[in-house]
Amino acid sequence: MITITNSLAIPSREFRFVFGTSSGPGGQHANKVETKATLLFHINSSKTLTPTQKNSICQKLATRINKEGFLRVASSRHRSQKANRDAAKNRFATLIADAIAKKTIRKKTKVSSRQKRKRLEDKKKRGEVKRLRSKVKSQ
Repeated sequence: MITITNSLAIPSREFRFVFGTSSGPGGQHANKVETKATLLFHINSSKTLTPTQKNSICQKLATRINKEGFLRVASSRHRSQKANRDAAKNRFATLIADAIAKKTIRKKTKVSSRQKRKRLEDKKKRGEVKRLRSKVKSQ
């Protein structure tokens, strides 16, 4: 089970792992042991996600989804298969949480008249300081 948010957790029956040889650390050991972990999650067949969540994930993570509809998250950073599996789960949870998060809409605000007045006063003061620094013209 992977916990995405407080209200959403994806059971382990909805995703699977595929393992392969890693190009990461491990020296000669890396050539004979399958430590790279790739998490595969079929979005459309998920019973946990709502249709709007599925749509949002498909749009925001389109580059990570193949033609069959599988979301792929791979990890080969660590030397052990378990550590790579945990890293892939964590990355998957972060990706899904970011994809289904609702974006807050910015509210337009106006500059208050007091702020405008203060800005103009500051400009006038600054201009006065610069004017006083200049050379005095003799008549």
